[in-house]
Amino acid sequence: MELRPFRQAGREKNPTNALLRTVRQVLRVPVAEIAEKMGVSRSAIFDMEEREPKNTITLSTLSRVAEAMGCKLVYGIVPRGGKNLEELAEERLWTELLKIGNRD
Repeated sequence: MELRPFRQAGREKNPTNALLRTVRQVLRVPVAEIAEKMGVSRSAIFDMEEREPKNTITLSTLSRVAEAMGCKLVYGIVPRGGKNLEELAEERLWTELLKIGNRD
């Protein structure tokens, strides 16, 4: 799987800050339309948009909001600092090997 776009986003301090609101505004989807499709109130949508940058929103809710906007939720887990998974795995291996070597 190619993670380059996720790694690039991982270099940002807060790459998904206000993502729901930004996508909604870019797509020009009214809050009322999302609320209707989800079967919730408009204030519930604003609450979800406020919870997202605080990391207190669930993946399930993110997925439902994305779906209501005609989108799909895709998420990734990437090493910090723009490293790739192989680099991080090698770092961890060397750290463990050096710990073992220092026990002798």
